[in-house]
Amino acid sequence: MQIDFHDETNSVEEHVDLIQRLMSFAGEKENVPKNAEISISFVDNKEIQIINRNYRQIDKPTDVISFALEEPGEGEIKVIGVDLPVVLGDIVISVDKAKEQAVEYNHSFERELGFLALHGLLHLLGYDHMNEDDEKQMFKRQEEILHEFGLPRV
Repeated sequence: MQIDFHDETNSVEEHVDLIQRLMSFAGEKENVPKNAEISISFVDNKEIQIINRNYRQIDKPTDVISFALEEPGEGEIKVIGVDLPVVLGDIVISVDKAKEQAVEYNHSFERELGFLALHGLLHLLGYDHMNEDDEKQMFKRQEEILHEFGLPRV
């Protein structure tokens, strides 16, 4: 899986390799095509609040937002027979929220970044938590992957 990283905070460069490895591991576990592409942007609370307000009409910072690009839109025609990369979408992570939540949940910043990146990826792959059953399935899958990768909740 090709990942395009954007660190607007200039604060997570040392963690990019971990996130890259986790996303590749999760991609293998979820049978994501090798030519799939995603972008992950690291922003502050101010920036993610603007995004959250503009796209979700919720005027407060959040921890992670995903924008899936492979969902078919109304009236779109699926291109068949062309070997184009699968562009799954974009993940935006608030570094400020990741730091806050790492303290709140009493685990490492790396674990929280990994959790948020994986959470975003699973949304791009169609997982959701709009109802209790879906939430259980998504969070169970997250914990399985994080544990198997070596980032369990401690």
